[in-house]
Order: sequence, then structure tokens, then C-alpha cells
Amino acid sequence: MTKVSGPVPAVLTVGQVAEQFDVTVRTLHHYDEIGLLVPNERTSAGYRLYNSKDITRLQHVVVYRRLGFALQEIALLLDDPTADLGGHLRRQREAVMSRLDEMRDLVTAIDQALEKEMSGIKLTKEEQKELFGDGFSDDYADEAKQRWGDTKGYQESQRRAAEYTKDQWQQIKADSVANTVELAAAMNDGEPATSERAMAAAEQHRVLIEKWFNPVPYPMHKGMSDMYVTDPRFTKTYEDIAPGLAQYVRDAIHANADRAAAVAGEHS
Repeated sequence: MTKVSGPVPAVLTVGQVAEQFDVTVRTLHHYDEIGLLVPNERTSAGYRLYNSKDITRLQHVVVYRRLGFALQEIALLLDDPTADLGGHLRRQREAVMSRLDEMRDLVTAIDQALEKEMSGIKLTKEEQKELFGDGFSDDYADEAKQRWGDTKGYQESQRRAAEYTKDQWQQIKADSVANTVELAAAMNDGEPATSERAMAAAEQHRVLIEKWFNPVPYPMHKGMSDMYVTDPRFTKTYEDIAPGLAQYVRDAIHANADRAAAVAGEHS
């Protein structure tokens, strides 16, 4: 879980804690500011010092974060007067085991898909939904064709998609998941949608679409993001990952596009 090994010093500086637990100093400062992890000691100059009690609390924070808990949820769990160390560990173990069961089901679905791919058998709609989630639907493709079928962007996207191999589709999926995870992490870490981190992730979102499918000018990107909060199907996709994520992604994309427009205006 961490890089900590051997006996832990009586107190650690914020830099030492950041290195050993693989978190940023900025994250630790944020935890302090919101009251999630307030170090019990300070130097004479006011610098943070973390004792063994603080380290134990941070260990729980790191585990809960990796399990997908929001910071507010973690605070409630850790500050529960009825909870003890054993209770936290049991709760964390149950959550991990639940994730393992989900991963085993997903591995089974992937193995079945690979077996059919190798034998040249096309996946059924039920198997596609099992592999790609409940959000999979032919309706999206039909609607996209009706809306943008005559545009060059749509035609370019269809041409490129038709040429991709199985490995390339797996990479597209991995890129998309990584981008969504970063956006969710930025939100859960308390970064505003207008922050550099959020806008960088929004820009990566746009770049990935251009990389794999078709050019996406900033105004078009903003229009796409509006659907994340106006179309319940798109909203659910993000909300199932983290409550509020659909609005957060939309706002980050708008902020990134507005920044790009402002920069372009300065150089025109």
C-alpha cells in the first residue's frame, strides 16, 4: 500500500510522508485544510509533523481512496466514534473482496469474448453488454448517424474505426478509462473544475477523441460535454462512477475551451 518499511520515525515531515505514501505534498496540505488529516505536531517554524497516530489515519485514508470512497465519506468513516482499527480493517477487507468478485466476473466475460474472437464468432448483444457495461446500446450508433451522418467528422470517425484491430480497441478503452479515472480523482481530491489539473484532463479527453476518431474543435467539445448533463444516459455513465462527475467533466471541458479561446484571442 505504501513505501514504508522498517521502523517508522517518531515524527515525519510532510515531504517524508508524501514520499513514503506516494501522495503529493499538495494532497496532504488539502487533507489538512479540510480537516481530514490534521497533523498533531508542528515545528517551531510552523511546519507540519506527522506522528504515529497521524500515519495510521493516513494509511486508512489511502486504502479508502483506492477503494473509491469520496473524501467526505472517508471523514465520516474515520471519525465514527463507534469504529476501531479492527472495524476499519474488516470494512476495507469486505470492500476489497467485493471488488475482487467484480473483477473475477469481468475476467470471465473477457475470457469468453477472447475465445469467441479467436474462433471468429461474433459477440451477441448480451455478451457485448456484459463486457462493456449496461451503457452499451446500438441506439447510440443509430442516433449518431442520424445527427452527424452527413458531416466529414462523422465519416472520418467511421472510416478510422472500421480499420482498428482488437488490440487498438482495447487501447482506446484503456485510454478512456484512464482519463475518466483522472477526472474523478481530481474531483474527489477537491480540485475545482477550473483548476489546472481538471483542465489538463479535459484537454486530454479532447485529444484522445482526435487521436482515435476525428478532429474536435473546442466549441464542438463544449457541445459534446453539454450532453453529459442533458442526456440522462450519458449522465448515468459518469454518475455511476462518482456522484457529480458528469457536471464536473462538463464544467472542466468548458473551462479548458474558454481558456484556449482566450489564449487564441491574445495571439490574434
